[in-house]
Amino acid sequence: MKRNIQPTPDTMKEWIKTYIPDKDLFFLPETNLASFKEYVRNALVIPHEEFMNHSSYKQVQLANSYEYWNLSKEVAYVLVTPPGWVDHLPAEKKNELFHIQVAVGRGLIHPVSDFSVDTSSLSGNMIEVKGEEYLVLHKAMWEDLSYSCKEDLMKDIAQQWEDWTCYDYPIKTPPHLITFANTFPSRAGSNCLSATLFAITQQEWIVHEWVHPQTFLQRLELEHYRVISSQGLRAGDVVTWENSDGIILHASFCIDDHFFFNKRGQTFFNAWSIVHLDDLKEDWGRYSMKIFRKAVSIK
Repeated sequence: MKRNIQPTPDTMKEWIKTYIPDKDLFFLPETNLASFKEYVRNALVIPHEEFMNHSSYKQVQLANSYEYWNLSKEVAYVLVTPPGWVDHLPAEKKNELFHIQVAVGRGLIHPVSDFSVDTSSLSGNMIEVKGEEYLVLHKAMWEDLSYSCKEDLMKDIAQQWEDWTCYDYPIKTPPHLITFANTFPSRAGSNCLSATLFAITQQEWIVHEWVHPQTFLQRLELEHYRVISSQGLRAGDVVTWENSDGIILHASFCIDDHFFFNKRGQTFFNAWSIVHLDDLKEDWGRYSMKIFRKAVSIK
């Protein structure tokens, strides 16, 4: 039966604490830097290429919050600023900066229409672009909000990433998966590949890792999983979906011929959930599907 799930109060508390990073990042195209030069004495101006190679800014939560993958190719500089820096800009410069952030695809910006909570008190951090109002989140404004307001905003934001629905786990679900099935992580990083490796290895620490494709394939080989030609699924199979370049975009663990232990992304808004094969086909059916099965040893 399909049902809704919710994060626990402790999980929500962790999300609220970490979703808005301690440093504010603002992204600028080459042509926009000159407009802010007189205001960056209390900020770092980092060339974008250097920023992306800087170990301090590769942290998965920073990447998830600011959605690095959505940034425009026009971004040339990153302003790294302490909390409250943006509030000391003249109103017209703050407004200009926020418009640039919408244009370049910075994360932590949400259409006001996404929220069920009243955002009128946050008007100083809202801008209008092509008739749509956007709320720009940053550390100082977040810290000024009441906990209940943060919680309401967090729920609305989180459900833009994933519909919080799942299925009850099948009777034959392995016990180690039941602990995590239909629950949310409290920290970022765990992805579909780590969830799948956890399912086949029963090593709980792996479920929290951010696993990349080559690491994933190497572990499948070590666990004696091989690609099979049959399209029939059985419990214990691993299913992957690859793009035209042979890069794995998603993986999931088969509990039975209908249901899977799955994670849709590396954010903590993505639950470890029980999903139906039809859901996976809807999400990934346009890609090439492979089935891996554990080889049976003959003694």
